[in-house]
Amino acid sequence: MRDDNAPLTIINEAAIAAAELRHDPYDYCFAEDVMPQSLKEPVLNDAPVIPDRGSYGLPDLKYGPNFGKVIDELLSDRFRGLVERKFDIDLSKCPPCIVMMGNTSGHYNEGYSHPDSKHKIITVLVGFSWEWPYERGKLRVLRSDSRDDFAFEYAPEYGKMLMFRVCDHSWHGFLPQKGKRASLQLCYVDSDWYVKREYWRHHWSAYAKSVPLLRKAIDLAPRRLFAR
Repeated sequence: MRDDNAPLTIINEAAIAAAELRHDPYDYCFAEDVMPQSLKEPVLNDAPVIPDRGSYGLPDLKYGPNFGKVIDELLSDRFRGLVERKFDIDLSKCPPCIVMMGNTSGHYNEGYSHPDSKHKIITVLVGFSWEWPYERGKLRVLRSDSRDDFAFEYAPEYGKMLMFRVCDHSWHGFLPQKGKRASLQLCYVDSDWYVKREYWRHHWSAYAKSVPLLRKAIDLAPRRLFAR
């Protein structure tokens, strides 16, 4: 168990501190190389194996110790302090919630544009893909609810991080593309109740995907039905 305020040994604090906070179309910042390339292989070899599309809550993920160290740092007070200073915000009463996706099927309703739930205060997205050789499927910061109307995009590869302040126009999404798209989402939210609800929702979604008929229904349903 790490000292919650000890200097981070995997997450690059300097890279995050130096990342520019942009304000158009909403408050966000992007940082590259937030994890050392020397740890890419051990971290990704220990990452969760997620066979299906969609996101899975942290309690349902199985992973090894090297990936676990990254999770510990992301959940630390030290990392939260980096986010607080970047956005000039107090998150001490905002519990963290982590979900992760492992791949995408290229289905038309994946990556739909959305601004995130009103219960989320700050969203942090971290790439864990070995590589992303496609033009489609990059995460886009959107100016509107159109996935073609973007201000910035980046590949969800290991070591890349996007953070943004959630608001009614913090639209983001990606164009559908089949591939192993490992991306972790850490959100600081407004209550423990919301964390429990999200983990419960993702847990039962994971169960439904294990049942063939329910999985088929989920695959055919518009993604917006599951948005929160």
